[in-house]
Amino acid sequence: MLLLIDAGNTRIKWALAEAGSRPGEWVASGAVSHAELNHLPASWQERGITRAIVANVAGSKLRDQLQLMIPAKSIEWFASRAQLDGMRNAYRNPAQLGCDRFAAALGARALAPAARLIVATCGTATTIDALCADSVFLGGMILPGLGLMAASLARNTAQLPQVNAAALPAGFADNTDDAILSGCLAAQAGAIERACALHGATLCVLSGGAAPFIAPQLTVPYRMVDNIVLIGLHSTVHPPTTTNG
Repeated sequence: MLLLIDAGNTRIKWALAEAGSRPGEWVASGAVSHAELNHLPASWQERGITRAIVANVAGSKLRDQLQLMIPAKSIEWFASRAQLDGMRNAYRNPAQLGCDRFAAALGARALAPAARLIVATCGTATTIDALCADSVFLGGMILPGLGLMAASLARNTAQLPQVNAAALPAGFADNTDDAILSGCLAAQAGAIERACALHGATLCVLSGGAAPFIAPQLTVPYRMVDNIVLIGLHSTVHPPTTTNG
């Protein structure tokens, strides 16, 4: 059994896949906050895990904790590189690209091969990356995520309240809370749409916890996908080839 892990700044997502399965075909999956990290081993017990692939952007302390928890002798700490599985990374320093962004691009390509894509992951930060039809990762944009943007405005502006990101106002709001959230939603959607226009993208692959809030604001074609990083990690695993003879 293969264990896939996306260790982000807020949550740790995981999935279990059988050998030879296609990206996104999982027998089990889940997610925990960093505070719930100790719950993970129970989810993986007696699963016959032989290999793990981990994308970790949450630092060395979490890596050390996961290293002790993962019940597999073979652990691959996924990292961005200049080229992988036919995808070329055009970042000035390929290794500097966040491994989650590289994995998300691989996942988007697996779902929409040979398409000119924008890959928008809307989490603690919103990352918006451009992928060419010939599998060249051009680079991207990073901005504060929806929750971070709204919280920062409320915290640093006198007399502005904390807003509730569960509400979904649009356009010109008639109260301050909704006006903050409407502006933040417009900023997120506007950045994604600008990226699509600059890149000439035929599709935006949208993922992350804030994606359901941002998606209704978009006027460009999009496909919302859960766990795009895990799909990307899974896409790097190829079934063994067999020969007749």
